[in-house]
Amino acid sequence: MTIPVIAIDGPSGSGKGTVCRRVAQALGWHLLDSGALYRLVALAGERAGLQATDEAGHAALAGTLDIRFEVGATGDERVLLAGEDVTRELRSEKTGNAASRVAAWPAVRKALFQRQRQFMQAPGLVADGRDMGSVVFQDAGLKIFLTASAEERARRRHNQLKEKGLGVNLAALSAEIAERDRRDATRKVAPLVACEDAVVVDSTSMQIEAVVEKVLELARDRFPGPRHEG
Repeated sequence: MTIPVIAIDGPSGSGKGTVCRRVAQALGWHLLDSGALYRLVALAGERAGLQATDEAGHAALAGTLDIRFEVGATGDERVLLAGEDVTRELRSEKTGNAASRVAAWPAVRKALFQRQRQFMQAPGLVADGRDMGSVVFQDAGLKIFLTASAEERARRRHNQLKEKGLGVNLAALSAEIAERDRRDATRKVAPLVACEDAVVVDSTSMQIEAVVEKVLELARDRFPGPRHEG
């Protein structure tokens, strides 16, 4: 059986994570948060004392990490590294910037490629990332490029971090997002691009519920039949 895949790519702060979680929940499908994998590699590298420029060392870690994704009692996602809950540390801007750096390394991307493909299981997969449609799941039945203005993305991220009790300056955050955009778009391996066969959705002026419904509508058109549970 061909397993249906929805690949959702886009820049930081575009809302991919929330949209992907809600779409996967509505459909009863599996979820791949590829960004979390790169964050885990960056975090594990720091904890192992690797130099920030050690591509080979990070690639070796990527192939052997003990990673587990869980859902807590309140429905919140938990990410465990070697049995330790690192969810909060994983979502910090520091780890996010480090992840953008290691994600540019070909050896790390190669080490994680097959690991990501293994998430493709019945009844279907919603894949969240920056190269899900362009590289990892080129055969995805539905590819979406979710974007928003840089100003709106910075504002959303600022509010998100404030809600989590993580202090950050909006101006500094805007600068970090701009730098991450530049790095992701210009890296030599799997740069952030909208595939020719991707549906571009600009969420700048859209509520999250409207974006989710838009994706679900596209999914119903691309994957008709009894595959949807929501």
